[in-house]
Amino acid sequence: MDDRIKILGIAGSLRRNSFNRAALKAAKSLVPEDGVLEIFELDGIPGFNEDEERNPPSVVVELKKQVRAADAILFATPEYNYSIPGVLKNAIDWASRPYGDSAWEGKPVAVMGASIGVLGTARAQYHLRQCFVFLNMLPINRPEVMIPNASERFDAANNLKDETSKKLIAELLRNLIDWTRLVKRS
Repeated sequence: MDDRIKILGIAGSLRRNSFNRAALKAAKSLVPEDGVLEIFELDGIPGFNEDEERNPPSVVVELKKQVRAADAILFATPEYNYSIPGVLKNAIDWASRPYGDSAWEGKPVAVMGASIGVLGTARAQYHLRQCFVFLNMLPINRPEVMIPNASERFDAANNLKDETSKKLIAELLRNLIDWTRLVKRS
């Protein structure tokens, strides 16, 4: 029996060479032995349309299925205009609807982000955390993983080379696994 904690990683970027997708790839190699990280790509997630919430597109059905199957969620978000990207917000909205059928309900969650700027997605992460309140998601608070000046922290092949960032991601994953086990016991 596999008792590893199943983490679903979601990058809030559609860009093929996104630093946030690369950060999730790094996280996959840093996850502790008692966890496993699978990544869901948001390609094809349409804008949320309440008229279609009871008959969602197949990509949304798959998203909700994978969120429900996961023990915990790891978001890697870029920062667009001081907030989270539209595609990430649409995915969150789709998976929370129709009202009373939210796949996010009670899920332990962690956040990280990479940016070419000096704040490393701080504002987007805090905005995303506001969404967790209504969604009744259970975030861990530390460490905050904000990877600033990302073009200097990833190599030409988009591999994370910054040891401090790797250490923080590993600690975030360890804390998310421990938090998830604690939540499951209560």
